[in-house]
Amino acid sequence: MCRLFGLHAGAEPVTATFWLLDAPDNLLAQSRRNPDGTGLGYFDATGNPVLHKEPVAAWQDSEFSTEAHHVTATTFVAHVRYASTGALDVANTHPFLQDGRIFAHNGVVGGLEELDARIREMGVEELVGGQTDSERVFALITAAIRARDGDVGAGIVDAVGWLAENSPLYAVNLLLSTATDSWALRYPETHELYLLDRRDVADRRLQLRSHRIRAESEHLTSQPAVVFASEPMDGEHWQLIAPGELVHVDAGLDITRKLVFGDPPRRQLRVEELTAQAAASQHP
Repeated sequence: MCRLFGLHAGAEPVTATFWLLDAPDNLLAQSRRNPDGTGLGYFDATGNPVLHKEPVAAWQDSEFSTEAHHVTATTFVAHVRYASTGALDVANTHPFLQDGRIFAHNGVVGGLEELDARIREMGVEELVGGQTDSERVFALITAAIRARDGDVGAGIVDAVGWLAENSPLYAVNLLLSTATDSWALRYPETHELYLLDRRDVADRRLQLRSHRIRAESEHLTSQPAVVFASEPMDGEHWQLIAPGELVHVDAGLDITRKLVFGDPPRRQLRVEELTAQAAASQHP
């Protein structure tokens, strides 16, 4: 299952260190448990987006690990990919960048021909440079945001609402970030997505570690932050985001949580309906 991680540190940039394959599997026989790519996105001191992405083929030596990434920013999005669609190359590696926003996704969306037709209808086919369902979902969201005059939350709801009505869905968990704001959506209940509220933290350095991703920051000893992750990480009090819940964190770290999808998708996929590659990519 793809791993998602997002961090919002408020208006003041912080330096954080990320290891995106901190606990790699060493079972050569279980190649599907090996990652298919890692990526880190953030906004630099001038507010410009920066992506560091590395495709990692499943057949490579499972003892590999990435170097530590030391970056300074206010918002961060990290992703470890297990491919459900698309080749193992940079074009298909998360996070993606469109209209100055950074996006990462966990799940499977079917009906790609219909989705492509919708993307062409909305005039954003040039945004899709790879083969993944994730980048297509992002293009649909970007088109909806444009149609909503830049309202990101409304664009997410419109785009995912269209998917829920028109596309077979297994999961659409997503993180979307600008230099000042972050959004997270869990939909439907298939995969978990968690929120960590560290706005009242005092004298406690950020040190988070999960099965794949590790993040540390001395700057966040006393500075507040809000964190998203696809699985709980060590030593913190994580809150499970409800299915259909959209969470928005603004520049002041005010958190808005709203249930935007009370019903499941019209065509919710079961794991046995997925292709072998997609099903393998969705294991916890």
